[in-house]
Amino acid sequence: MLTLVAFVVALGLLIAIHEYGHYRVAVACGVKVLRFSVGFGRPLLTWRKKGSPTEFVLCALPLGGYVRMLDEREAPVDPAERHLAFNTQPLRSRAAIVAAGPAANLLLAMAIYAVVNWTGVEEPKPVLATPVAGSIAERAGLRGGEWVARAALADAGDSAVSSFEDLRWRLTQAALSGDDMTLWVSTREGEAVRPVVLPLSELDVREADAALFQRIGIVAPWSAPVVGEVMEGGAAAVAGLREGDVVRQVNGRPVGDGQSLRALIRGASGPGGEPMEQRWEVARGGQSLQLVVRPVPEQQSGAWVGRVGAYIGAMPEMTTVRHGPIDGLVNGVVRTWEVSWLTLKMMGRMLIGEASIKNLSGPLTIADYAGKSASLGITSYLLFLALISVSLGVLNLLPLPVLDGGHLMYYLWEGLTGRSVSDAWMERLQRGGVVVLMVLMSVALFNDVARLAG
Repeated sequence: MLTLVAFVVALGLLIAIHEYGHYRVAVACGVKVLRFSVGFGRPLLTWRKKGSPTEFVLCALPLGGYVRMLDEREAPVDPAERHLAFNTQPLRSRAAIVAAGPAANLLLAMAIYAVVNWTGVEEPKPVLATPVAGSIAERAGLRGGEWVARAALADAGDSAVSSFEDLRWRLTQAALSGDDMTLWVSTREGEAVRPVVLPLSELDVREADAALFQRIGIVAPWSAPVVGEVMEGGAAAVAGLREGDVVRQVNGRPVGDGQSLRALIRGASGPGGEPMEQRWEVARGGQSLQLVVRPVPEQQSGAWVGRVGAYIGAMPEMTTVRHGPIDGLVNGVVRTWEVSWLTLKMMGRMLIGEASIKNLSGPLTIADYAGKSASLGITSYLLFLALISVSLGVLNLLPLPVLDGGHLMYYLWEGLTGRSVSDAWMERLQRGGVVVLMVLMSVALFNDVARLAG
C-alpha cells in the first residue's frame, strides 16, 4: 500500500507541477486556457475559479496531464477572442509556454535539493570499507578504514567530500564520464592525507548498476564486524551467534570490517550451491568463542551466495550534512545541473551503443523506488522526487515530436526559416515520434519486469 500511495503522490505532484508551468506562462502571455487536467480517464474532481475561464480537472489515471488552450487548429475561434488563441501568439511566447513545463520540473528539483541542504540530512561518514578483491580500489592501494578528505575528477580542482553518499555520486559521475578520480585519504579524520588515483577510465561502463561499484570496489562505508539482529532458525542462530557478537576471524583470516565479513559469507557456497563450513572466532562479553557457521546457499542473479540469516555489520558512523542559505541554494542548482547533464550523456551513449538500454526504467521501477524511499523517511522521499523531477524535465526536452522538445524544434525551424512546419510534415513527424516513444516505453517496461523478477 505504501508503494502505491508513494507512487501516485509522486507522479501526481510532478505532473501537476509540469502542467502548471505550461498554464502559468500561458496565462502570463495572454492565452486563454480552457482546461487544466492532471491525469486521464474519468474525472474525479472538477472545479472552476470564480471569474476564470479555466476548468480544473483531476482524473482517475495519474499517468499524464495536459493544458488545453484556445487554438484555431483544434476548433473554431470567435473572432473577438482570436488574440487569445495560442496559435496567434508571437514565436517567443509559444516557445516560452512550451518550455515552461520542463523548466517547472527542473525548478522543483532545485527547490527540493535546496530544502534538503538547508534542513540537513544524516549520511554515513566518508570512511571506506574493505575494497572488493581484485577491484580498481584494491589495485590502487586502498585497504579499508581510510578517511576520504577530498576528491577530484580528472584534472579538475579538488573539493571536500562531505559524506559517503557524496563520494558515491562523484564516483558515478567519473565512471560514466570515463574520467579518472583522485582521492586524498588518511587513516583518521584530520590527519595528513595521501593521494590515491582510481583509473576509472579503464572501466567499460555500459550499465549504471550495483555491479559498477563492485568493479570500482567501493560499495559501502566502513562498519564494525558486528552481528546484528539474528533470525530464528537461520544459520547464525543454529551456530549459536548472538546479537552484539564481534567477529574477529573467519577460517583463521582476520576480519577488518562488516564489508569483508559479508564478502566471506557470500563466498561460502560452491559453484553448484554446495554449502561450505566456516569457523568463526567471535568476542562476546570479554571472552573469545570458536563457532562453526554453515551459511545457507541461495541463488542470486544466477549465482550461488551464502546467507546466515542475520544482519551483518554495525551501523556506520553518521554525520549531518547541512548547508547555509546561499550554499544550499547553489548546491541545489549544481546538483540539478549535474543530474540533468549525466542523464543526457547516458541517453546519448545508449543511442550510439556505448551504454546498455537496460539503464532505461519504467513505471514499475519508479513505483518500487517510491515505496522504498518513502519507507526510509521524508528526506529520502524528497530526494527521490527531485531525481524523478529532473528526469521528467530532461525527457520532455528531448527533440521527439510528441514531447515538448519536439515542439521547440518546430519553433526553431520557424525562427530560422520564417515559416512554420507544414501540416503534412507535422503529421508524419508526430506519427514517427509516437512510434519511437512507444518503443522506449516498451523497452523500459520490459526492463522493469526483468529487474523485479530477478
